[in-house]
Amino acid sequence: MSKETRERHDALKLPSSIQETGLTMGMLSELAIKLIYAAGEIGATEIGDQLRLPFVGVIERVLELLDREELVNIVGTEGFGAQAYRYTISNKGIARARQAMQHNQYVGPAPVPLERYNEMMRAQSIGEVMLDEPDVEAAFEGLVVSQDMLDRVGPAINSGQSIFLYGPPGNGKTTMALRMAQLLGRDPLYIPYAASVDSHIIKIYDDFNHTRANTSSSPARRDQSSSRDAALLDSRWVLIERPTVVVGGELTLGSLDLIWDPTAKYYEAPFQMKANGGMFLVDDFGRQQMDPQDLLNRWIVPLETRVDFLSLHTGKKIEIPFEELVVFSTNLDPKDLVDQAFLRRIRHKIHVGDPTAQQFHQVFQDECRRRDVEYRRDGFTHLVREWYAKPKRAFKNCHPRDILDQLRDIAKYKQLETVATPRMIDRACSAYFAKL
Repeated sequence: MSKETRERHDALKLPSSIQETGLTMGMLSELAIKLIYAAGEIGATEIGDQLRLPFVGVIERVLELLDREELVNIVGTEGFGAQAYRYTISNKGIARARQAMQHNQYVGPAPVPLERYNEMMRAQSIGEVMLDEPDVEAAFEGLVVSQDMLDRVGPAINSGQSIFLYGPPGNGKTTMALRMAQLLGRDPLYIPYAASVDSHIIKIYDDFNHTRANTSSSPARRDQSSSRDAALLDSRWVLIERPTVVVGGELTLGSLDLIWDPTAKYYEAPFQMKANGGMFLVDDFGRQQMDPQDLLNRWIVPLETRVDFLSLHTGKKIEIPFEELVVFSTNLDPKDLVDQAFLRRIRHKIHVGDPTAQQFHQVFQDECRRRDVEYRRDGFTHLVREWYAKPKRAFKNCHPRDILDQLRDIAKYKQLETVATPRMIDRACSAYFAKL
């Protein structure tokens, strides 16, 4: 068994005692009493389910403490034994629960210690994902991409480091990046719902940036799932597809640090922490409401060391892994954004240029098929001559899609057949291209 596999196995082992959770009795009793207070009445089994901890050895000990201190009342049972008891909060417990809420209002799966999170992320490094030519070609099927481009993309993803996608707008840089992200999805990973450092809680998992892995999607995953179930996993960890976190103009320096909620009094993980083990795509780089150099300076240490440092609102710094493929995508000239010193730190630079005439023709035919528009050779020839050659307009990969959408809208309104005739092309292009 490799070191990485052993670390994953140890981290995912179902805890059989308070000590094995890595948390204190104080934190667990706070979580439980807040949950009972919020629920009104709740069963012991449901408490374990919501905290994602086993009853035997853990939840039973927490409830015994709360009962002994008269913070809860046992109001019934749904069967035999302590696991069937139902609980409500006592008058004394209400005061304790409100006190716990002043500390933080987090109610949900129990966190894992930050140290275990760090170990797990390093054991599931993006560098462990290895691709070959057939993998990349299959992922980019349906896109008109040259072999030279594919030969650049494959090694860039395998590096697990950083990529700078640049070139004129409209040629699919974002689409390319998202196809790259799909290549990472064959190898799911575990992340915790939340992590704890000292007495602070950092919420990591969210349904927007993370997608639960479908363990029945392949025989390999079914085998993995069966073995994990047999080993009784710590359900504070959730199996997800390797994440793809996309940010654009809304990105700020503040959103790259722990996000403290002064009302709820716990933290939301920043974008790069949510992207750990997957891809962090900074789309439309250079359009953020900050100096691009300030943003790049923020990345220098993480890109070189694979370690990032975040700040608690108390001023304490914490260390987390920076195990992700970072992709910068921009329409701007790199020399206007970054200096050579920073570009040297970016492992792979990939220029995404305008398509050739042959590639543009292929894209147009592909989009006709996708949009159920009848392709006409005379229509395409007319398009190129009148709307590209004469005005000296550059081909863009997005144009066929957009022009054919215009054509479909016009045909629907006029109750005409969706055929790419010269006349319909003229109508669509007149509506699409602005007169500058």
